[in-house]
Amino acid sequence: MEPDLFTAAAEERQEKDPAASPLAVRMRPRTLDEVVGQQHLLGPGSPLRRLVGEGNGGPAGPSSVILWGPPGTGKTTLAYVVSKATNKRFVELSAITAGVKEVRAVIDGARRATGGFGKETVLFLDEIHRFSKAQQDSLLPAVENRWVTLIAATTENPYFSVISPLLSRSLLLTLEPLTDDDIRGLLRRALGDERGLKDAVALPEDTEEHLLRIAGGDARRALTALEAAAGAALDQGETEISLQTLEQTVDRAAVKYDRDGDQHYDVASALIKSIRGSDVDAALHYLARMIEAGEDPRFIARRLMISASEDIGLADPNALPIAVAAAQAVAMIGFPEAALTLSHATIALALAPKSNSATTAIGAAMEDVRKGLAGPVPPHLRDGHYKGAAKLGHAQGYVYPHDLPEGIAQQQYAPDALKDREYYAPSRHGAEARYADAVEWTRTHLGRRRS
Repeated sequence: MEPDLFTAAAEERQEKDPAASPLAVRMRPRTLDEVVGQQHLLGPGSPLRRLVGEGNGGPAGPSSVILWGPPGTGKTTLAYVVSKATNKRFVELSAITAGVKEVRAVIDGARRATGGFGKETVLFLDEIHRFSKAQQDSLLPAVENRWVTLIAATTENPYFSVISPLLSRSLLLTLEPLTDDDIRGLLRRALGDERGLKDAVALPEDTEEHLLRIAGGDARRALTALEAAAGAALDQGETEISLQTLEQTVDRAAVKYDRDGDQHYDVASALIKSIRGSDVDAALHYLARMIEAGEDPRFIARRLMISASEDIGLADPNALPIAVAAAQAVAMIGFPEAALTLSHATIALALAPKSNSATTAIGAAMEDVRKGLAGPVPPHLRDGHYKGAAKLGHAQGYVYPHDLPEGIAQQQYAPDALKDREYYAPSRHGAEARYADAVEWTRTHLGRRRS
C-alpha cells in the first residue's frame, strides 16, 4: 500500500495505541494460515497462495481474482493478508469514493513501477459492484496486460454486477458464510490474544452461544459485539461477560438480511420456493424477515405476481388477480399496513393448487425460436389488408373460425417446421383440469390429432 502522510500518521498511532483500532481490525490475520474458514480457497497452489508469493508458477503469473461473499466472511481480510505478505506494490481503492480518475492514476503508476523498477502492482478494489460499467471498463487494459493484478471484492452476485469482459479476465472465488465453529474459534482467539482482549474478561458458554446467534456467520459483527460487551463488563468491574450484559449491550440480533446484497435475493428466493412448495408457514417466515429488514413492499409484491404465473398459472386463475390487487394495495398504503396485504396474498398463493405449465410452455417455445425453428408465416395467415397482398398470395384460403358452427377451423397455424409442436402441457391440478380437456378438444378439431 502507498500511504499518504495522514494514513502513515494514523497507522503509527494504531501501533502505539492498539485500542485506537476496533477489535475486528486488530484481530485481522497476518498470514493466510491464520484465516478462519474459506479453506476451500487456501489449498496449495491456490490463486491466493500465489498472490502472496507462495510456490513457483514459472512463466504463469498470478491471476486477478474477484472475491464474492456475504459481509464478514473475510474479503477485506484476505486482501489485507496479501498486502502484508507480498513484496509487490499494493494499492487499495474503494468504489465508494474512487472513480475513473483514481483508477487511471493507479494504472499509470503501475506501468511506471513495472517499466522502471520491475515491481508488480496489486490493486485491491473494494465494493466493485458500485462501479458503473464505464468505470469497470477502465480496468480492462490493465488487467488484460497484467499491468496490475486485481483483487476485487463484492457482496453482490458478480454475474449481475460485474461486466463480462472483466469476469472473463479474472478468477471468481466464492467465499462461504462462516460456520459457528469458525466464529467460536475467532472469538476465543480474540479473548486471549495480545492484539485482542488479553484475557481481561471470560466468555461463559451461554453468552458465547448467544453471541454466535447475534453474529449470524459474520465475523466482523461477532467481534464488534464482543468488544462492546467486554467494554460494558469491564466498566461494571466484572471479570466475565454475562448473558445479561451482552443482551443490554446488543439490543437484539440483527436480521440476517442485506437489502443491497445477495441476501436480498436469497431470502426472496426462499419466499418464492416456499410458496411453490405450498409451505405456507415457511413462506410467512421469509415474508416476515423481508418486512422486518425494511424491504420495499413493492419488490415483494412484484415477486408474488411473478409466482402467480410461474408456479400457479391456470391451476388457480384467481392467483394472478390476487397478486396484482396486492401490488396495487401496497403501492397505495405502504408499511406497516401493507404487511397485512402481503400476508393475505402470500397465504393465498402458498395454498393454491400449483402448475408450472405456463412457464414450461413459453420456455419450450422460446427455446425452439432460439434454435432457429421459426420459418415463414403460412401464406393464408399473412396480412392481406395492404395493396398488392393478394398478388403475393397473402391471406388467400384463410378460413374465418367465427363462420363455422363450432368456432374452430381445421387449418395450419404454425410454420411448417413447427406444425406438429405441442408446447402447452396442462396439469389436472385445480381449475386447470378444464383447460386440459379444452386443449385436447381443440387440437383434435384442428386436425392435429385423430378423433
